[in-house]
Amino acid sequence: MSPALIAAIFVALLIPILPNLWAIWNAFHSNFASVEEKMSWIAAGVFLPVLGGLLYVFWGRKRRIS
Repeated sequence: MSPALIAAIFVALLIPILPNLWAIWNAFHSNFASVEEKMSWIAAGVFLPVLGGLLYVFWGRKRRIS
C-alpha cells in the first residue's frame, strides 16, 4: 500500500467522526433543561457514532440552555 492511499483512507475515516467527537464534547460542556437530556445526547453520540453526532449538530445545539 502506498503512503498516499493510507493517508486517503485515514482522512476518509476521520471526517465522519469529527462531528461526533465535537457533539460529545459540546454536549458534555453545555447546560440542558435536565441531566437526562444531557446524558441522552452524549449517549446518542457514543452509541450512534455518525448519526448521533449529526442529530446533535442539527437539533441538540438548539436545545441547550447555554
